[in-house]
Amino acid sequence: MNTVITLKEVDYEQPEGGGVCATKHAWARVPPEPSQDERAALKDKIRRLLKEKNAVMVSHYYVHPDLQDLAEETGGIVSDSLEMARFGRDHAAQTLVVSGVRFMGETAKILSPEKTILMPDLDATCSLDLGCPIDEFSAFCDQHPDRTVVVYANTSAAVKARADWLVTSSCALDIVRALKDQGHKILWAPDRHLGDYIRRETGADMLMWNGACIVHDEFKAFELESLKKEHPNAKVLVHPESPADVIALADAVGSTSAILKAAQTMDAQEFIVATDNGMMHKLRTLNPGKVFYEAPTAGNSATCKSCAHCPWMAMNGLAGVAHGLETGSNAIDVDPQIIPRARLPIDRMLAFTAALKNGLPTSGLVPNIGAA
Repeated sequence: MNTVITLKEVDYEQPEGGGVCATKHAWARVPPEPSQDERAALKDKIRRLLKEKNAVMVSHYYVHPDLQDLAEETGGIVSDSLEMARFGRDHAAQTLVVSGVRFMGETAKILSPEKTILMPDLDATCSLDLGCPIDEFSAFCDQHPDRTVVVYANTSAAVKARADWLVTSSCALDIVRALKDQGHKILWAPDRHLGDYIRRETGADMLMWNGACIVHDEFKAFELESLKKEHPNAKVLVHPESPADVIALADAVGSTSAILKAAQTMDAQEFIVATDNGMMHKLRTLNPGKVFYEAPTAGNSATCKSCAHCPWMAMNGLAGVAHGLETGSNAIDVDPQIIPRARLPIDRMLAFTAALKNGLPTSGLVPNIGAA
């Protein structure tokens, strides 16, 4: 019996100089929702296969709630990309099932080249990754050899191999501030909104690549102001990949993990959340007495009708996890020649954040290096 998947239309205005963001292709690949019986059977099958294959699940906050819940039920983790990287590196399992987008699987493979890294769908990618092709980015770096290259985690293995430092949204401010304090001028890629936020917060000299996340780029400040008027007691939580005028309306700005913490610790019962709506599952699970509203993306100037959900994250499903574990398909492959170089900026980030977390000095972890 053939399954017909209805194509969900996503209109997206392509940024100048960016790669092709095939959002319509991504939405066409979103798996159909299984029935209750199918869902139970798939979960049982995955639990069995995880034990048989010495495997563990790592799921991002933006993927389907089924994948988040099953990861935690089976000894895995639901987290942001920084914790995903740490967990995958340190876990004893020889197979990691990464539910997220391709750069997350590649990062896991770079840190654990001896392990098998599986994904529910290898075509699940990221507009920031697509919009920063290595040839163009490398040429951009060559034009500015005096700058230290800092790239966001949402990039390909090849781009990481061209960088001096890797950062995630949870550690970018600390690392850029440390680089600035040692006199570094920075070349930043790929998200221009996150880069501009970091520049405003740190005062660092930053040259920006012109990239954006198709979800966060579509949040609208004028629509958010209207929603705030409807819910005057709600606090606004914003991911820094959002435009500056949206960030300006925030009560708290931060990574997915920081948004979770703010929702748990702030003195409020209502929140408006400007990030991918996949976060709503964990926010509501951890805060059952609180109310969460999605920040609006619609409006007169809106170009994307995504309703704040990444089409590539939506490609992850239980059937893809089960199929990958059963057949060994959908394994991430990274060119062995670039793994050592790509690992350097990741290791620097992990060492820096570990020192920071443990109250140890970080100054010695920022070498006086030039561009990559």
